[in-house]
Amino acid sequence: MIYELRTYTFHQGKAPAYLDLCEKVGRPVRGDEFGTCHGYWVHEFGTLNQVSHLWSYASLDERTRLRAALGQNERWTKEFVANVRPLLARQDIRLLNPVSELKPPAQSGGVYELRIYRTQPGDAAAYAQLLKSYFPVREKYSKNVGLWTGEVPQPNELVHLWNYPDLNARAKTRAAVSEDPGWKEFLGRGAGRLLEMQSVILLPTAFSPLK
Repeated sequence: MIYELRTYTFHQGKAPAYLDLCEKVGRPVRGDEFGTCHGYWVHEFGTLNQVSHLWSYASLDERTRLRAALGQNERWTKEFVANVRPLLARQDIRLLNPVSELKPPAQSGGVYELRIYRTQPGDAAAYAQLLKSYFPVREKYSKNVGLWTGEVPQPNELVHLWNYPDLNARAKTRAAVSEDPGWKEFLGRGAGRLLEMQSVILLPTAFSPLK
């Protein structure tokens, strides 16, 4: 199984037009026949005018095959892609290896937090396993949605996704976690292994499978 996280940056004010095209054309045409869609989110904090969407494929070869087939779909190329291209300023793609099973939140709604860490070279897989081993501690406060390591373009990345009812709940959760002795132990074991940390707050779209 391989996951693909696609982040699109739009020209100022063009993200709503893209989302409208996705809802009315892109998702109906593509469905899950050309890869399984797990979520569509608008970036609330961080770089603005961005949308991220998450897909999965059985393998890299399957992704190549399905995307080639999608490129032959006339509705996709003429009604969707041709109208999306003028809206786009940039496209970024991450191919990700799952470390834990993707788990939708128990309740829909709320906000998502995407955290992207860059580790010391060669340490992403080990750090991901360390984090996963402390999920029993961390998930006393909020449940993990997904955990991945980078395949390309950055093999030393760790990506994890969380859900909270709202931003106030996130703040309270993180404050409580920071005081947990078990989590302090994890932080101690992970000290010095991370070179960069990013956090992005995401809002699910109306047509996102993960709400």
